[in-house]
Amino acid sequence: MSKPFYITTTIPYVNADPHIGFALELVQADIVARYKKLRGFDVFFNTGTDEHGIKIYRKAVEMGQETKLYVDAYAEKFKGLATVLGLSEGINFIRTTDPHHKVAAREFWKRCLEAGDIYKKNYKIKYCVGCELEKTDSELVNGKCAVHPNLELEIIEEENYFFRLSNYQKKLLALYESRKDFVVPEFRLNEIHSLIKEKGLEDFSISRLKEKMPWGVSVPDDDLHVMYVWFDALVNYISAIGWPDDMEKFKKWWPVVQFAGKDQVRQQAVMWQAMLMSVGIEPSKQVVIHGFITSGGQKMSKSLGNVVDPVAIVNEYGTDVLRYYLSRHIHPFEDSDFTMEKFKDVYNANLANGLGNLVSRVMKMATANGIKFDLKIAKEFAASKEADTLYKKQTENFEKYNILEAVNAVWELIGITDGLIQSRQPFKKIKENKEGGEEDIKELLARIDFIGNMLVPILPETSAKIISLVKNSEMPKVPLFPRRD
Repeated sequence: MSKPFYITTTIPYVNADPHIGFALELVQADIVARYKKLRGFDVFFNTGTDEHGIKIYRKAVEMGQETKLYVDAYAEKFKGLATVLGLSEGINFIRTTDPHHKVAAREFWKRCLEAGDIYKKNYKIKYCVGCELEKTDSELVNGKCAVHPNLELEIIEEENYFFRLSNYQKKLLALYESRKDFVVPEFRLNEIHSLIKEKGLEDFSISRLKEKMPWGVSVPDDDLHVMYVWFDALVNYISAIGWPDDMEKFKKWWPVVQFAGKDQVRQQAVMWQAMLMSVGIEPSKQVVIHGFITSGGQKMSKSLGNVVDPVAIVNEYGTDVLRYYLSRHIHPFEDSDFTMEKFKDVYNANLANGLGNLVSRVMKMATANGIKFDLKIAKEFAASKEADTLYKKQTENFEKYNILEAVNAVWELIGITDGLIQSRQPFKKIKENKEGGEEDIKELLARIDFIGNMLVPILPETSAKIISLVKNSEMPKVPLFPRRD
């Protein structure tokens, strides 16, 4: 029986079209999900949409639409990313407006209340609508939110329900100290660990007055309040796998590996873990934090209006081209700058002139000389020290969620194979009737097949094409990656 593996992205707000920053998170998680399936795991891959909160409500009002109709339309756009980005078949898509999720969120609230971790008080805070989070003075830069410097902070003063996050400081620190790989990369864990030890944890608001913000999940037994958007949304990680009514399904899949951006370390690794502790659910398995995709050094965001549309890129270049760029030219854990000029240069150098040209050259040599793929030689190459070393390099980096280095292992083999063509010149040996030419080409076919298999979780469409060309001894009818001038 295969071992279960549960992986999820965050669920983005539906207040604007999908952008390349979230496409990065989806592709990263999908590559890991596909890798785990290849390793024999039974994988549950979750994503979805966060559809409550003040900025969604305001956006719908601004657009003159009924809020539910507004979120329905945007949810379909995000759901469509599964096809656009070539995500795994059977991916689960949850919406926080789903009836089951709302029931789960209310039950979660009740259990936190029963645990003594919810209370009501008056408070006054500085609030960033872009983050949907309270901001302390120490988090501000020139009086503005560092993530959304274009938005004015709002002052909220009202009676709300609060979650006793302060109750869980010792337990959270113990979790971090006992599981050094709980947050990946380690420096993100060190940041949050140090912050908690230095400043401690404060309770956070988990409701809003319905008269001010009517769009949300109603608080149990208090119809004057709706749940704070983060409290509601985080519950999707367990409602997606059947909690609380299908506990057999829940127990099969939990705990989860969560992918999230660096602006969500607090929510994912602190708030959510404390909430789980409150209701008696074990913590997540791991939280994997990626950096931002920047534009001219500034974070890409909907509110700043500097986003890149992944759908437009795929329409022009194809799904696997975008997957390649996001997996190899965007750092898995640090910020990375994106320009279309760099994207095009990388495409020509590494896909058109690199992988695509290599496959075309080898298949041309093979088909021109009637040389077929040899399974025996392919097995010998797969068992070679070179292949084993590169395969281990790839798998070890996948296990550490270092997708860039995992992809680099493939391009290392591509470079070595290109070099062998230059040094051995099998096409010349064949032409001059010298020995070894046919064997060289059979080895090149074995290498191309191995490259195709290493690419399966990364570039699923391209890998299938390469493996088919090799097995059927065919030239590509059109270039895998036509050069763009």
